[in-house]
Amino acid sequence: MTKLTLGSHPYLLGFEQLERMLERSAKSGNEGYPPFNIEQTSPNSYRITLAVAGFAEDDLAITVEDRQLVIRGRQSENDEARVFLHRGIAARQFQRSFVLADGVEVGEAVMENGLLHVDLRRIEPEPVVQRIRINKG
Repeated sequence: MTKLTLGSHPYLLGFEQLERMLERSAKSGNEGYPPFNIEQTSPNSYRITLAVAGFAEDDLAITVEDRQLVIRGRQSENDEARVFLHRGIAARQFQRSFVLADGVEVGEAVMENGLLHVDLRRIEPEPVVQRIRINKG
């Protein structure tokens, strides 16, 4: 029995990239830090919210790399003079990745009360009907 994958199904042509994105998404870090929410704010917009307490705007980097939204955090090391009796607030670096569909664009990013909000919007393409001419062979 042959296993059909998304990229090898006879009626789905050119979807190999989608299959690769699904594999890449499954391999991305599944750790729970930092916690995040994803909400749909309208039919064509979304908001990702990460809990980044203790991080300043300069400690965070947001990039889009090959249709993947990547959010990285790294706090500066200014703790040499501080002596902690208990350290329960996480200060470790992180990287969170989100695969973006075609037509999804990153809008603005806002820090508010220890939360990083990243807004996304889906741009709907114009429907295209194309007539293909048949050449005589």
